[in-house]
Amino acid sequence: MITFLQIPWPWYVAGFLIGIIVPVLLLLDNKSFGLSSSLRHICAACLPTKVSYFSYNWKKEIWNIFFVLGIILGAVIATNIIGNPKPIQLTATTIADMKKYHITDIYSLLPVDLFSFKALFSIRGFICIAVGGFLVGFGTRYAGGCTSGHAIMGLSNLQWTSLVATISFMLTGILFTRFILPFILQL
Repeated sequence: MITFLQIPWPWYVAGFLIGIIVPVLLLLDNKSFGLSSSLRHICAACLPTKVSYFSYNWKKEIWNIFFVLGIILGAVIATNIIGNPKPIQLTATTIADMKKYHITDIYSLLPVDLFSFKALFSIRGFICIAVGGFLVGFGTRYAGGCTSGHAIMGLSNLQWTSLVATISFMLTGILFTRFILPFILQL
């Protein structure tokens, strides 16, 4: 059983499991799927403030907080109990590209050369962690949701704004990876 959980699952199995969440949430209680709203609920629950954005009945959405806690718990279990001990498999091209940018720890989930406390104090680490984190947060708020909310929930509900947001996410990601990221990694 553990071996079954350790191997990568085909895209159509994982995609089906993610996709089935949408109708289940809608049928159970007209809930929508998305993770960015959970941060708002956590802030509303933990920060006693008079900011209108956080002044609402967050208890009505407490299921969302438990959903995120379940994701965190699942990640801890997957990493520490049923994690695959084999290194991540990368193509020779990816390995060569990473080495070209002096990224040496290429077999962990996130390259330590870019995503670690030590890396935060380098120029490229600061850009990847702090500036990247700010841009993701700003973009999520500006777009009215995150990639999972728009691409999974919004598209399945045929929302025009989610189509525009998803296309924008994809185009920006492709352009950034192709033209800007190589420049940052050379720093």
